[in-house]
This record gives sequence, structure tokens and C-alpha cells, in this order.
Amino acid sequence: MTLILHQHPLASFCHKVLIALYESDIPFEAVLVDLGDEAARTAFLQISPLGKMPALRDEARDRTLFETSVIIEYLDRYYPGSPRLLPEDFEAALDVRLWDRFFDLYVQEPMQQIVSERMRPDGSEARADQHRAALGRSYAVIEKKLDATGWVAGQTFTMADCAAAPALFYAETLVPFGNEYPKLATYHERLMQRPSVVRVLQEAMPYFKYYPYRERLPVQFRPDAADS
Repeated sequence: MTLILHQHPLASFCHKVLIALYESDIPFEAVLVDLGDEAARTAFLQISPLGKMPALRDEARDRTLFETSVIIEYLDRYYPGSPRLLPEDFEAALDVRLWDRFFDLYVQEPMQQIVSERMRPDGSEARADQHRAALGRSYAVIEKKLDATGWVAGQTFTMADCAAAPALFYAETLVPFGNEYPKLATYHERLMQRPSVVRVLQEAMPYFKYYPYRERLPVQFRPDAADS
């Protein structure tokens, strides 16, 4: 297999790249990274020296990449699907990149901080409220951006939506959208029905038992559903 993706099915940033791969119907080999295993961790650090997941190895082109947006742009350039995940038009592509970064920095980041607070040894969750407030501010910005149709950066599914799906999937379990953000809630529901997103979440189901807020997951993706 030319493309090898080193990843973990629970990791939201890994979901982002997996969605892009499935959207473009790109064949690849998935390698599960177990950072708790010393030998596996040592081997992975040879591929991704900072320990960042996911990491993509392209044997055919002798390239290794480990930033999600760069990975998706690389795939879109050398292994493009139809439609493309980044538009050819510069202004349209700029909008995609902007919203890709928005979801990574202003939804994923506070979401991950809230989860980290839950996992603190003292159980204090001392800074969780400030990160929840940050998520609320981000929700308001997204709500203003969205319209009744299309996706976050236009009428086609793009890299920005690949970033949005895992970010919002986890964020909604921490700070629900409620009635305050109706367009965001509708957009989130459309994302959750996208075949590539459904596939990624179904593959992750056996690992959701390790998610600290697993009881808040949508019923169809709760880990106990994998046993039924």
C-alpha cells in the first residue's frame, strides 16, 4: 500500500484525515498507534518525532507528513477525489483554509482542554468553565457564518467540513448547542449523516469507552452499541 496512516480511532484529529481519505476514496493502510506501548511509541517517534497523530507516510513519493491540514492538502493535490476538498479558485480556497483553522484552533482546542480537565488527577476541572465559554463564543461565530444550505465554506464538502465534523462531534457532548444555535445544530446533524463521517465514527465505537464523557455521546455511537 502506497499510503500508510499512523493513527488512533479515538483521536479527533485522526478523524479529520480519515474523513478526507474516505471522501476521496483513497486506498490506504491504517496503522493503530499505541503510545502506551514502549516499543510502539519508540517506532512511532521515528516517523513523527514530536509524537503528533496522525502521521501520513507516502512510500511512493518518499514523504512523511504530520499536520492534518497539510496532510489533506497533500492528498487533494496528489490523490484528488471528485469534487476536490480544496477549490482551485484562490479566494474560495482561502475561505476553506480559514474555516479549517477555525475549527482546529477554536473548537478542537477548547474541547480538548475540557477533556483534559476531566482527566486531572485531583478531579477539580478547575479551568473547564473558561474553555466552555470559549466554545460558546466559537459557536456564535459559526452560527453567523452558516446559511440554510450548503456546507461551512460553500456548496461542496471541503477540508473545512472534514475539520468541523470531529470537532463538533466531541464539542457537542461538552457544550450542547441547545436552541441558541439552530443553524449550527442543523449543520452538525448534516455532518453526522455524511457517509464518510458515519464510517469514521462507527470504526471508533469500540474505543469510545475510553472517552471521559462517553455517556453524552449520541445513542447510535455509544460504545455499548458495538456489543448489541
